[in-house]
Amino acid sequence: MVLGKVRSFTISYDCPNENNIPVYASGDSVSGRVTIEVTGEIRVRSLAIHGRGQAKVRWTESRNAGSNTAYTQNYTEEVEYFNHKDPLIGHERDDDDSEEDLTTIPSGRHEYPFSFELPQIPLATSFEGKYGSVRYWVKAELHRPWMLVMKVKKEFTVFEHIDINTPLLLSPQAGTKEKTLCCWFCSSGPISLSAKIERKGYTPGESIHIFAEIENCSSRMVVPKAAIYQTQTFYAKGKMKEVKHLVANLRGESLSSGKTESWNGKLLKIPPVSPSIVDCSIIHVEYSLTVSCCKLEECKIPFFPDQPALHPGQEGVKVTCSQANAAL
Repeated sequence: MVLGKVRSFTISYDCPNENNIPVYASGDSVSGRVTIEVTGEIRVRSLAIHGRGQAKVRWTESRNAGSNTAYTQNYTEEVEYFNHKDPLIGHERDDDDSEEDLTTIPSGRHEYPFSFELPQIPLATSFEGKYGSVRYWVKAELHRPWMLVMKVKKEFTVFEHIDINTPLLLSPQAGTKEKTLCCWFCSSGPISLSAKIERKGYTPGESIHIFAEIENCSSRMVVPKAAIYQTQTFYAKGKMKEVKHLVANLRGESLSSGKTESWNGKLLKIPPVSPSIVDCSIIHVEYSLTVSCCKLEECKIPFFPDQPALHPGQEGVKVTCSQANAAL
């Protein structure tokens, strides 16, 4: 008997949104199908899917052991969010080459649906970073006697939403800071800076309206600035690794000695960014808005980007402001 061949072996998802993109949240049902196209009939011992969700961190550091001896220290850590297996045909056995309990698949295209639920716990949003990632995927394995196992893997996205339409996140935030600059034995006057924002919650694509008063009583020229930063922090074996990226920024007018400047809703637009991650023990992704002047840092504002949502009842970016304890 001449057996057929597998022409294609693929995984596809039933997309739950109108954008036709497989994006899910905790508690959602992940469904799809494994498609096998064969030329001629084949005999199959089992076909199974394996769904997994995992956060993983890895980086290396060089260490000096003395006497011109160096070595590399590896830092790795993993967090598993779910691990689900389902047989679609047959069942797994230890004797891969057994001829018993085989299923015959005739020539043609065949689809095998699957479905499972994501756990009802906070899941970290999918993420790809320099030293770590959060990934979710489904892998299918086709077992045939006397043949190598065929495998196919396809990732899907998990996205945890944040409701910004709460009284706390709709409330304004303000802060002040003052700094006296010193040079050798002489000291100049202070630089004072006060700023506020209309609320704590925003969405990517929106602009933050910044209200600020800057007074330069020093003897130097100063330039007020505002910036949004993304900070990725990775944890493994009691150590941490941090990566900081500038996301957006703006500059005010240069202020000479004795001058003041007012920002009456100066706009800083939030660009498309990946969401924050705060519920993962080994990977944190956070965003902050800072308003500064010379070495005077005014306000550091963590916020949590979400998908655009500009109307009540929708979900978006969370912003929580706290006055920065800058190293002046």
